[in-house]
Amino acid sequence: MDADVADVIVVGAGVVGLTSAVRLAERGLRIRVWSREAPEETTSAVAGALWWPYRIEPAAEVGAWALDTLRVYGELAADPVATGVRLVAGVHADTELAGLGDWARQVDGLRQLPPEEVPGPYGSGLAAVLPLVDMPVHLAWLAARLKELGGVIERRTVTDPAAEAVAAGADVVVNCTGLGARELVGDPGMRPVRGQLVLVENPGVETWFTAADGASSETTYFFPQPGRLILGGTAQDDDERLDPDPATAAAIVARCARVRPEIADARVLAHRVGLRPARPSGVRIEAETLPDGAILVHNYGHGGAGVTVAWGCADRVAELVTASRP
Repeated sequence: MDADVADVIVVGAGVVGLTSAVRLAERGLRIRVWSREAPEETTSAVAGALWWPYRIEPAAEVGAWALDTLRVYGELAADPVATGVRLVAGVHADTELAGLGDWARQVDGLRQLPPEEVPGPYGSGLAAVLPLVDMPVHLAWLAARLKELGGVIERRTVTDPAAEAVAAGADVVVNCTGLGARELVGDPGMRPVRGQLVLVENPGVETWFTAADGASSETTYFFPQPGRLILGGTAQDDDERLDPDPATAAAIVARCARVRPEIADARVLAHRVGLRPARPSGVRIEAETLPDGAILVHNYGHGGAGVTVAWGCADRVAELVTASRP
């Protein structure tokens, strides 16, 4: 692509931005992605990344977006080394099938476990085989896929997305800035939800596990990824600390070891912190025409489920962009 030519500018290079960019490029549009951070430096890169609608609204739309994304991950799992997507068995503890939305009925193999089969100190749980995404690999795959389609990713700090996109020759800009939308488009509803993780050597754990009370700041989960076991976690509202807290890390390991005791002695490889881009009023996906005639399409506020709904939301963005262009 010519360095100065684009039909659409996508701002943000996390999983939501890159997935949106790929979908738009697949429609034949010339795409540039502008991001202050490289994909591997975004919040998406530190996500545990199990497919599951977690801490995201609006419930009425999330189910369809999530199921659309589930179908795509099912296809990508055919080549896990390249895409980073694998189908892995596991258990959601403290979860009842009857308490989930209609979307759950369309997830193959999702079943209620008898209490005696639920690991750890939990009285209920669901068994499932779900996509587990190795995010550094998947983000690299998305970037490569976009490049194959002629798209470009550029490190750039954006302050006025519409004006800068128009100056670059684009007639549409797609805002996938996550928590950055708080300042970039003046959305005071955006709230950080701090997530802290511990990466350890895998002592032989092959299945994932979660116990996540949406009303609690503490969660318990572990996800086996190539070369490591990811332990979590936290969901601390309005906490923007990016440095790992040693006491929190120790508590995470202890909670996970209540389910799998061998985790207690696993060697720690690294600590990670990310800020989930929560929006209590729900994901914002809409197009607006600005006074200068530019079209601004929003796609942000995915909370802890950006990976879960990325492709469904990208399809909606592609529809909005196509409808807005002459």
